[in-house]
Amino acid sequence: MNTHVPVVVIGGGQAGLSVSWYLGQAGVEHVVVEAETAVHAWADKRWDNFTLVTPNWHCRLPGYAYDGPDPDGFMTRDEVVEWLTGWLQTFDPPLIERTRVTRLQRLGADRFEVTLDGPDGIRAVTCDQAVIATGGYPLPVIPPFASALDPAMHQLHSEQYFNPEQLPEGAVLVVGSGQSGTQIAEDLHLAGRQVHLAIGNAPRVARFYRGRDCMTWLSDMGLYDTPTQEYPGGRAAQEKTNHYVTGRDGGRDIDLRRFAVEGMQLYGLLTDGKDSTLRFAPTLTDALDKADATYNSICADIDRHVDSLGIEAPEPSRYEPVWAPDVDPVELDLAAAGVTSIIWAIGYRPDYRWIEASAFDGGGRPMQTRGITEVPGLSFVGLPWMHTWGSGRFLGIDRDARYVADHIVGVLGENRPRLAAAQ
Repeated sequence: MNTHVPVVVIGGGQAGLSVSWYLGQAGVEHVVVEAETAVHAWADKRWDNFTLVTPNWHCRLPGYAYDGPDPDGFMTRDEVVEWLTGWLQTFDPPLIERTRVTRLQRLGADRFEVTLDGPDGIRAVTCDQAVIATGGYPLPVIPPFASALDPAMHQLHSEQYFNPEQLPEGAVLVVGSGQSGTQIAEDLHLAGRQVHLAIGNAPRVARFYRGRDCMTWLSDMGLYDTPTQEYPGGRAAQEKTNHYVTGRDGGRDIDLRRFAVEGMQLYGLLTDGKDSTLRFAPTLTDALDKADATYNSICADIDRHVDSLGIEAPEPSRYEPVWAPDVDPVELDLAAAGVTSIIWAIGYRPDYRWIEASAFDGGGRPMQTRGITEVPGLSFVGLPWMHTWGSGRFLGIDRDARYVADHIVGVLGENRPRLAAAQ
């Protein structure tokens, strides 16, 4: 590897490699540096029964789109890995694996120094353009009081969960009601484990409505293409946890009330804990009601879309609760309930401490517009809500990567035409 490369892409997931695809098409010299192996997270950080929550037809990367027999289905973890492997075989990215970038330092107004730590030791290269494609939230969140709980309690983050068999016998507490938390709770529930689930303010959505997948309706309605500054609800909508639903067994709703009828124990927001005692805010009833209200509101939005275009579709409907708590629980004795494991599914946080540049807000998040920052030469890709709701998903990665790569080509003055969309 040369000591200077025009462009260094940091992160070899689907977002960083998509930028590489376009840079390669434009003939721009660059490298992609990956701490592990290309797109490894899909194989290493997804549970055994994981499925996509977006339909397979959403899966589009540069020069490559899902063309299998079930466009409206949901690929499993292993099928996603196979699909991505097929994409990587269609081009030859200049990929450096098992090498971590430990520092990105700005040198003057037009150059960066990148410190690499790999099999050959620590070395430095310089570049004109640096693309950060390490994901929006790489650090798993574990609450501070977790260390004060009974040392015998088996604790792990959701990215470390693979199957019920890896856990000791006994009941399991899952904390978090985003997509991972609810699907892991379902996985354990279907395996016959006694599950306790502490839920936050995550909304939910119907899997299918009026004859189609809800996400297909929302795509037709333009929700995945609406720029962030024009999106209904503004910043508040963008900060919300993603709606919970599942693609398992062909796709279905996740109805926590139905799980409660079947024996799952539900709680509100977990606030604190020590030894074997956990405390919760009395928010369960309100959280369930608000999730259902969002569910029905989305259905109503689809109804208006159907009516406005005169689309023939089955009759509309609304969700009616099948269960409601008698009281919002505020405490759980883990020992008395036989809980032996806790799975923390409360998300991730950003970590850009290794980047020495003034490109972040007070919360440590990149200040960017469509991935481009005010720091000359520094850009991002693969962030949630980077440009639209589709950003960070398979559906939006191609467009976002093309925009960033096109910007880089223009800045470098390669005298090449701007990039065309991949077919």
